[in-house]
Amino acid sequence: MAASRWPGWNTLLPPLAWLALLALMPWWLGLPLLLALASVAAFLQHRLAGEHSVLIRRALRWGLPGVLLALQRALGGDAFAWGAALLGALAGYTLLAGLEAWLDRDLRRAPPMPESESAEWPELARAPIGPVAEIIELQVPLWLRAGDGLIDPSGNRVDYGDGRCLFADGSAIDGVTAQAAFSPGGCWFAACMIGDRGIVLWDRERNQRHRLRGWRLIGWYREQPWLSRREGDMPQALSAALGERRDDAPR
Repeated sequence: MAASRWPGWNTLLPPLAWLALLALMPWWLGLPLLLALASVAAFLQHRLAGEHSVLIRRALRWGLPGVLLALQRALGGDAFAWGAALLGALAGYTLLAGLEAWLDRDLRRAPPMPESESAEWPELARAPIGPVAEIIELQVPLWLRAGDGLIDPSGNRVDYGDGRCLFADGSAIDGVTAQAAFSPGGCWFAACMIGDRGIVLWDRERNQRHRLRGWRLIGWYREQPWLSRREGDMPQALSAALGERRDDAPR
């Protein structure tokens, strides 16, 4: 396994610049700005694209220390000012942790994986446990942005607007981002839910749609989608994911 590396400067510079900006601003300007970002994350979660939600969370984590530095400077920079800043950090990051837990509530509802499935799925695939019935090689999905050159296998363009993918025949998929993909033969269409909450799959031959919260598309095999909940989990066929969702439903 390759050794871990420190993030590059191109990754650290934007959050450091954001922290410095809030530290130089008056705290009574920086604090309402952070509260506004938190309100956007909490109340407009379903309208935010996945990358925008991640960006807002990062801005809150890095912006809070900047506001606290501005506060302690405004209080005089003495021991009392530093004490107030530390108490603010404790309260602020506690509230931030609660906000992120609430935003990720759908992912936490996922049932725990059995111990036998918790290992890395490539290791399980190579483990000598019984005769090999079939070797499954998944074809990685080709993700493109709807409206930016995404062409239906029939040759028509797929447009995107206001959380909706629009097809030439009038069909539409709502509540998704512009990130989408077709299966190799065009029988399936996949799009990411808004807020990085899961995947929407459309069986175009049977005209069946499946909204799978907490699942991600890993690849295609024999024109069928294979999914997993988290990176490193063993991929499962769609039938297994749908069966698990029915088992979770109240009876």
